[in-house]
Amino acid sequence: MIKRPVVCILGPTGAGKTATALGLARKFPVRVINFDSRQVYTDFPVITAQPNRDETAVCPHELYGFLPTSETINAAGFVRLAEERIEASAENELPVLVGGTGMYLQSLTSGLAPIPDIPDDIRERIRRRAEEEGGPSLYAELEKVDPEYCRRTHPNNRQRNARALEVYEATGRTFTWWHNREVPPSPYEFLKIGIMVDLDVLTPLLALRIDKMLKAGAVEEARRAWEICPDDSAPGWTGIGCSELLRYIKGEISMDETRHLWLKNTRAYAKRQLTWFKRETDINWFAPGEHAEAVRIVEQWLAD
Repeated sequence: MIKRPVVCILGPTGAGKTATALGLARKFPVRVINFDSRQVYTDFPVITAQPNRDETAVCPHELYGFLPTSETINAAGFVRLAEERIEASAENELPVLVGGTGMYLQSLTSGLAPIPDIPDDIRERIRRRAEEEGGPSLYAELEKVDPEYCRRTHPNNRQRNARALEVYEATGRTFTWWHNREVPPSPYEFLKIGIMVDLDVLTPLLALRIDKMLKAGAVEEARRAWEICPDDSAPGWTGIGCSELLRYIKGEISMDETRHLWLKNTRAYAKRQLTWFKRETDINWFAPGEHAEAVRIVEQWLAD
């Protein structure tokens, strides 16, 4: 079976992944598909640095800004949507996944455990428990039925703990049991291109980007989003930038404190992203702006 080629552009936030994708689009007919868990939200195009009109005019962009602040999407949901967009691409188009959510990309490239759909009533009941009781309570319950999975998660990771419990309740099998089942091979062949930036070099660039977002109306964007979804526990408000700006518009912190926390949390997130991607051995790393080199390796890969 001939597998369809798919390029993945990954790296820490603010490293220049979109610019690299657009560099490819000037050489190949490209369809960009997002795999960033924050750029899916409709109400936060500025705060989450979604591609602007000039960028989306270069080539088609998919899975950006489609999800309400009140909703969430997990890795399985992302894989389903991404595969739909890949399959919908024209035969001559090169699907290019762009983002920084390692779990989403891993789920697509390595496959997902064949977990059945969870009934809505179970998912909603566990979700309410997670909100009312918090992640540690669910974690304590999870330790009794799936201690192996607990070693890979954290008491405060409410979303992952809730997911593991809902799977156990719906199927009678643990998350670990499902993940140990054989996963069917992917119908795609992936080329991973990573944008590598030293964290000390990246930090001042992140500070500049935050200032640009503020000048572009990030505060006003947060105010509009709060009018639409005045629930600070909603999934969209948990994103970096969103949560800090929400505290500002609620009068809890000053703008200087907002900017400081936004940069601090963004830097910490970039560090986690770098740690995640450095574990992978099949990434072709480039510095920001090395678009010609990225084009060259894609050309060589497609020719092989």
